[in-house]
Amino acid sequence: MVNKPLLLAWIASIIAMVGSLFFSERMGFIPCTLCWYQRILMYPLVMFLGIAFYRNDRTIYKYILPMSVLGMGISSYHYALQKIPSMHEFSSCTSGVPCSGQYINWLGFVTIPFLALIAFTFITVMMLILWKRK
Repeated sequence: MVNKPLLLAWIASIIAMVGSLFFSERMGFIPCTLCWYQRILMYPLVMFLGIAFYRNDRTIYKYILPMSVLGMGISSYHYALQKIPSMHEFSSCTSGVPCSGQYINWLGFVTIPFLALIAFTFITVMMLILWKRK
């Protein structure tokens, strides 16, 4: 039987990875420091969730949840740096591309960190569902 939460989490991680690669490699957007941290947390999820789906490993949430929750935290902080002007003084990006920069701003609120936040949140919810079904 197909484990839907695991499959959906894996698909979300693939979309997030492909999206970030599209923005940097195809569109030429240079990732800032916080973007790199989010990538460091998202990219392994593609492999871990793919293997877990193949093996139908219902205990993978133990390893995925810490990474996805930390990713949610970094994405939330990054989004706050972009959207709350008073947060700019707390920026951790000291060289290169500023973390408060916005390559995209669809509908006035959808930025790259917002997209990462949605992906990390969705994966977290799927892992919580998996945990509750155990």
